Amino acid sequence: MAKRSRSSSPDRSESPTKKTRTPESSVSFPHRKVATATAAAAVDADPPLSKLLQAVKGGVKSPKKGDAVVYWMRMSDQRISDNRALSMASEQAQADKVPLVVIFVFSPQDYIAHDRGARRIDFTIRNLACVKAALLELNIPLHTIKHQVRSTLPQAVVSFLSDLSSTSLYANIEYEVDELRRDLKICSLAKEKGIKATFVHDKCVIEPGLLHTKENKAYAVYSPYQRNWLATLQGKQDHYLHESPRPEANDAKIKDNKKFSAFFGSELPDSIPGFGLDPEDKKKMEEVWPAGEDVASQMLDRFLHTKSRSSQMGAVSPLADGAASSDKATRLLKYGEERDIATKDTTSRLSPYLACGAISARECIRATLTMQKSKKVDGGRETGIGRWVQEVAWRDFYVNILVSFPRVSMGRPYLEKYAKVVWENHQEEGAGGGGYSEDDPDPVGQGREGEMLRRWKEGKTGVPIVDAGMRCIKEMGWAHNRFRMIVAMFLTKDLMIDWRVGERYFMQNLIDGDLASNNGGWQWSASTGVDPAPYFRIFNPYSQSKKADPTGEFIRAFVPELSKLRGEELYKPPPAVADKLGYPQPIVDHYSARDRAIRRFKNPGEE
Repeated sequence: MAKRSRSSSPDRSESPTKKTRTPESSVSFPHRKVATATAAAAVDADPPLSKLLQAVKGGVKSPKKGDAVVYWMRMSDQRISDNRALSMASEQAQADKVPLVVIFVFSPQDYIAHDRGARRIDFTIRNLACVKAALLELNIPLHTIKHQVRSTLPQAVVSFLSDLSSTSLYANIEYEVDELRRDLKICSLAKEKGIKATFVHDKCVIEPGLLHTKENKAYAVYSPYQRNWLATLQGKQDHYLHESPRPEANDAKIKDNKKFSAFFGSELPDSIPGFGLDPEDKKKMEEVWPAGEDVASQMLDRFLHTKSRSSQMGAVSPLADGAASSDKATRLLKYGEERDIATKDTTSRLSPYLACGAISARECIRATLTMQKSKKVDGGRETGIGRWVQEVAWRDFYVNILVSFPRVSMGRPYLEKYAKVVWENHQEEGAGGGGYSEDDPDPVGQGREGEMLRRWKEGKTGVPIVDAGMRCIKEMGWAHNRFRMIVAMFLTKDLMIDWRVGERYFMQNLIDGDLASNNGGWQWSASTGVDPAPYFRIFNPYSQSKKADPTGEFIRAFVPELSKLRGEELYKPPPAVADKLGYPQPIVDHYSARDRAIRRFKNPGEE
């Protein structure tokens, strides 16, 4: 594929509302975005994951043989390879000599409650199309259900199994509080109906809740967690990296069975009402993020075995022709020294595929062992492989936080002492600003955006590195992690806008939106989370520009107004130069904003 022509790129300064649509039903659907401190503390004291595991253990032991075994595919396990629940369901179906049926439930109210964006839902549908085709070759149907009222979803799923005369349900665990509570309800309803509900760990390399400090407490700091994670993985590699078998094929006669034949004829929706993409954006997402586990495997292979390329910067196909193979200078081997450079494809770009489950985290670790021809997992800081493995461990760490301190998935800061930090009002009307309110179910607000927030979202802050990052998100639904940190810290520290405003925006616009990682990243930047950046260490966006974009190519590509500038003028355009080029002046002075942030964090509740 030819290198992208910069002159033919779409206008990167247009409003993001022209690219993706906000669900209209979000206004009429009542849901509490932020729990009260009391409610969150109660959930922390009695985490739902342990309750779910106990419910599974106390469920139906030996159910009667049913007419089918059902596997429930979810938002983060959209693959048929190395899928634990799917593999277990297939094994059960083969033992019972009954068909295996796969279901997926579209639940728009859940998408609204979790700020799922149209790009992520579109990517889900495209991945499901790949899954459906692969399952069809095995005579296994993928049946999709659209359920409107999220509170009655457990009854709908159990009712489906009952109508199918199925007594076995398998699914991989989703770790958000709402989903754990949903599955607890399913366990209860299934037990009443004589159905065995089995929920298993699959998302992480090492399941959350397993690793503890010497004091038998959950880790809240990454480094000691990662050391324990690595040692535990080394000690039981065969267990943690075991590749679950692909499902066995159903008997071809299933297609002639009246009970199951209709499932094979059902079509996937093109979109979900309220979550549709504009044709231009849909086409762009299909190019930049092609769907399916085969694509994910190819992307992993390229990361392991080919060199980075400047032609792969930005919104281009990850599988474009021209990748040069290498033994000593691959993207993975160079990851340790080049991972913060955004002007080439120095990272794996697998985050969307890990988020939707098109590839397992276990496969990523196994691939490094194969590449090294080693039996020891490299998780050190001295090599590119080790650094990348540490990123996989970060992903596990944040899921572990979600499980151990479930309040973070309920809109609460991990460090409750910062719940009283005074934020600037980010809206022209409605809720917003002034810290947390126990009486307001949504302090983030749904009112009209204020100018500061609007300019941040549009990439018109007058700070080139911030604007480049925000326009990148708008164009390709993804951004390099260094840029995510830069724009997040600018919002929370320079603009002093509530971190949950940015958290929501990322979830609504990033194709790799994942609550655990997104929340962890935002709370790190806002200094409210586990192992956070200290509140007095605030990114200087101008010095960060030189680290993330040392040549300036990234800024020039995404902020074309500045395409003729070089050096310091590019990173911090003088007022006269900016005015001449039609580029805005900075909306805030970084140094005075820094002083304000330090003052407010040092004394939460004070202006």
